[in-house]
Amino acid sequence: MRTRVTAAVSILVGLLAVWIGWGLYVIKTTERVPFEALERDGAFERRRYPATVLVETTAPDQRTAFRRLFDYLSGANETDADLEMTAPVATSDGTRSIPAPAQPSNGESVPMTAPVRTARSREGVTMAFYLPSAVSLEAAPMPTDPTVHLLAEPSRTVAVWRFSWYATERRIERARQALAATLEERGLEARDEPTVLQYNDPWTPPFLRRNEVAVTVEY
Repeated sequence: MRTRVTAAVSILVGLLAVWIGWGLYVIKTTERVPFEALERDGAFERRRYPATVLVETTAPDQRTAFRRLFDYLSGANETDADLEMTAPVATSDGTRSIPAPAQPSNGESVPMTAPVRTARSREGVTMAFYLPSAVSLEAAPMPTDPTVHLLAEPSRTVAVWRFSWYATERRIERARQALAATLEERGLEARDEPTVLQYNDPWTPPFLRRNEVAVTVEY
C-alpha cells in the first residue's frame, strides 16, 4: 500500500514539475511588447510604449473574436508565403487559447506578441493581438476577413494594475477598482476605457500567470 502511495505521490510531483517548467519556458521565450517603465509601486506600474501594430476585431463573444484573429495569424490574409508561427497564442478574460500550428494551410502565418488585449462594449468584445515590433503596418499582410483589420497605435503612456491567477470577472473588477483608486491618488486621468491584458498560454500554472488591467494616461 505504501509503495503505491509513494509511486502516486512521485507521479504527481513529477507532473507538477513539468507543469511549472512549461510555464516558465513559455514566459521566458514569448516575445512581449517592449516598453519603458516610468513608475513602479507594487501592483501598479506606469509605462511608455512605442508605436505598435495590432490586428483587431469586434465580435459578439470572445470565442468568435479569438477565432477570427487566430485565423488571420494562421493564414487568413492576402499573402501567399508560408511562415511558421513563432510565439504561443494567448487570449484574455477567461477564454482558452489554442496552440499554433507549425504550418498554415494557406497564406502567411504571422508571429504574435504577448499580451492579448480585450475590452467589452455595447457592440460586443473587441480583441486585439499585438504583432512583433519588426512587423510594420505596411509589411503586415492584409486580412481576408472584412471583420478583421490592422491598427497602428501611436506611442502612449499606460497605467496598469497587475494581478495573477486566472482572469475571472471578479479579479478583473478588483483590479479595475484598485487602478482607478491609484490614478485618483496620483492625480492621473484615464483617457480611455480599461482593457484586460493577458500574457500566458492556457497551460501555464495559475500562480505563474500574469494579467493586467490597463488604461492610457497623460505622459
